[in-house]
Amino acid sequence: MAILAAGVGFAIRGGIFDNWAGEFSFTGAQLGAIGGAGFSGFCFGIFVGGLIVDKIGYGKLVGLALITHILSFAVTSMATTPDNAYTFLFWGMFIFAYANGTLEAVANPLVATLFPQNRTHYLNILHASWPAGMVIGAVIGWILDDKMNVNWKVQLALYLVPTLFYGIMFMGQKFPKSEAAEKGSSFSQMFKDVGLLGSLVACFLLAKFFTGLLADNDILGADAAATTGWVIGGVLLVVAGLVTGFSMGSFLLFILFIAHLLVGAVELGTDGWIQNITGNLFSSEQGKALFIWTSAIMFGLRFCAHFIETKLKLSPIGLLLVCSVIAWVGLNLASTMQTFTMALVALGIYAVGKTFFWPTMLAVVGDRFPQTGAVAMSIMGGIGMLSAGIIGGPGLGYCKDRFAAEELKKADSALFEEYKADKPSSVLNIASLEIFGLNGTKLEEAKKAENPTEAQKKVVAADQAGDRATLKADSFIPLTMAAIYLLLFIYFKMIGGYKPVHMAEELTGGTQGPMQA
Repeated sequence: MAILAAGVGFAIRGGIFDNWAGEFSFTGAQLGAIGGAGFSGFCFGIFVGGLIVDKIGYGKLVGLALITHILSFAVTSMATTPDNAYTFLFWGMFIFAYANGTLEAVANPLVATLFPQNRTHYLNILHASWPAGMVIGAVIGWILDDKMNVNWKVQLALYLVPTLFYGIMFMGQKFPKSEAAEKGSSFSQMFKDVGLLGSLVACFLLAKFFTGLLADNDILGADAAATTGWVIGGVLLVVAGLVTGFSMGSFLLFILFIAHLLVGAVELGTDGWIQNITGNLFSSEQGKALFIWTSAIMFGLRFCAHFIETKLKLSPIGLLLVCSVIAWVGLNLASTMQTFTMALVALGIYAVGKTFFWPTMLAVVGDRFPQTGAVAMSIMGGIGMLSAGIIGGPGLGYCKDRFAAEELKKADSALFEEYKADKPSSVLNIASLEIFGLNGTKLEEAKKAENPTEAQKKVVAADQAGDRATLKADSFIPLTMAAIYLLLFIYFKMIGGYKPVHMAEELTGGTQGPMQA
């Protein structure tokens, strides 16, 4: 129910992006940054929660998540004018994601502890609640937004219903301890396999996050923000070194963290934009129908992980490899879709591919690194969400701006000057990549015009071409993931096959391979 609440809020937010663009004149990059905050806040919730959950217990973190879920709506609702909207929407989404991250700092290690012999299956079932929530949220948007034109604040408020349900359901529950906590492992012992290598991935993303936060909110200039971001990242890396005795950590875990960075960018980054993109290529209602279609596929398939493992004889790494190839094929097809039927096929293939990424990656960490307790699993989840927040969401928004602007410039440079956004778009605050996208308000007017002028038709056509090019660019991420998983598949074949590791084996070093530092 807790993860369902997160999915409902996420889907409703994706469906009201166009409302925000029209009401507050946002560019694609600005919308991507707001949507990105709805991921990056997650990493702080799961990082902090994962580091302390084995010490303070699961129940207290659930209470914190409940409070911050409610606070998120209060902050988001304060967005009323173009002058204040970006700030309130950004922080409202950040707090929402923080609550989601705190919940996953509880849910992932809890389920891994309850089902140590079948983690892949039960973590996939747990995360079936995410697409279930997205289906519910998309249906809410379909009815209230497209059919009834209800204010976006009323739509968003409905994620509070499952929020209150999970708060009530958790009251009075007793929770077990993780295998590492049960054996009395210290925090430094749990953190050792993450070490400097794993911390490097997290600290790099945190450095980029703080750079963007300081620069985008005009707290510091671009150069000062970048310097401050790198200093923060460096300090955190040194702290990680001190905690672990400057252990390098596991190279295998480092590779898994890199892979999950890509998972977050392609799965959640794409999910955050897909309603907007398909609604633009077809109609708003069809966009929501396609979102429901892909989410329903994910929901159903996440109950089949055990069947795939046992009947099809696919290891978790084999499953991830196959899914990466399928996701690549699906996104490539989606970039060429011209009809609703073709969209059903292309996005259906993509949905099959992305279904098992997130929970199976968590299961691999739980299988291979039980001695890390909740720490490695939580850091991995944080890396995925932070990547979605600063690379996936904003990156796709930037691509939409860039490709649409290039198309309109080619078609009519004078018209581009008329529709050009007031502020430039960039990604990861890289000045050399700055471009001007299209003005959100003018673009929405062109899309909604009952009798569009020739100029408006050109603008809409350019925007749609930009969306297709964005999906094409997006497809290179699962292709890169496939290469990583292929190398991991070969590695496990070389050491005798993929097997779950137990604490006793880890402590004696009995199953460690050459990639285990």
